[in-house]
Amino acid sequence: MYPVSSTFLKTLATSHTMLAKVDVYYNGARTVANLPFSDGSVTVDRGSKTRRSLSLTVSDPKYLPWTAADKLAAYGQQLVVSRGIRFTNGAEEWVPLGTFRINEPSGDVLTGPVSITGTTAEADIIDDAFQTVTTTRGYNGCVDAITALIRQTLPSATITNLTVGQRNPSCAVAAWDAGSDRWDAVSQIALAMRAEIYVDAQNRFVIRDLPDVVNGSVAWDIAEGEGGTLISSSRSMPRTGVYNAVVASGENSASGMPPKSGVARDTDPASPTRWGGPFGKVTKFISSALWVSAADCQAAAEYALFDATAPNVQTSLESLPNPALEGNDIVRLIHAGRKERYLVQSLTVPLTPEGGFSIALRGGKEDAA
Repeated sequence: MYPVSSTFLKTLATSHTMLAKVDVYYNGARTVANLPFSDGSVTVDRGSKTRRSLSLTVSDPKYLPWTAADKLAAYGQQLVVSRGIRFTNGAEEWVPLGTFRINEPSGDVLTGPVSITGTTAEADIIDDAFQTVTTTRGYNGCVDAITALIRQTLPSATITNLTVGQRNPSCAVAAWDAGSDRWDAVSQIALAMRAEIYVDAQNRFVIRDLPDVVNGSVAWDIAEGEGGTLISSSRSMPRTGVYNAVVASGENSASGMPPKSGVARDTDPASPTRWGGPFGKVTKFISSALWVSAADCQAAAEYALFDATAPNVQTSLESLPNPALEGNDIVRLIHAGRKERYLVQSLTVPLTPEGGFSIALRGGKEDAA
């Protein structure tokens, strides 16, 4: 979660003045301060290749672009979005929601409004597919390889390693053909070091350890009742997406190594998903060119099994908005007489007071705190 004051979090559950602003930039220079808009929202989604996306409505048709140089054209123009609170003493506290390249401005040329969509900088990496065969050969660590692949596209990009101990494990040699997705390659390298990478609200490429719902720290409590922020919640518990075995395979022609594999199964006799028990036998297959030894594959299978056997509890809720939340935060949901820990899978932050704040949560775990 973006660091905010305790006063900010407490104020979310009380009457307050919401603030939002959108500034327009081109080539590093601000061209419009406080762009007037009538509606908008920012969506944060762990399941999307671009972690953050923007939807914005500008009423005035004068902002509809006609040339590539116009302020809201889709030729490198960016929107920097923030949301904040004005406290009763007049002080303000702001939270960044992201830097978005403009993808598709459209609207009626006479009456408007102008509708704008935008995505964070993963999209720039996706667009820059490899023009030739590209390899990780020559890079000692995974973070070194990730940094190089990103900065070949965006030379001034900020890459921030927030893994525990700022890990930078050695990177196996892998190769991608011409035309391959550069962002897929970057994501595969991050996964090989048991991490994820995304662009955060501060426009940084962040490398972070995969979230641990059981042992990770809780970023925010969402509670019902007086002083809480929960408005409503619903829950489902399908078996889809739950596995009790993982097969990890690695095949890497660039390293000259033969294919390797590893298998991990849920053998806990007390587990409701134990292999061969009433749940049955359900296998998940994963692969990476960066797993070059049987030990690599076995470690990956065992690591993935922990997540694969987690109950697929899906909770959707409406809450008073907290713009500081990130897509990998762990929240504690206090409702129906229960306390449960969840991973934030996706959320939508409105840019107007009337907009709703919806959150999708994944992987519920009872919390004893």
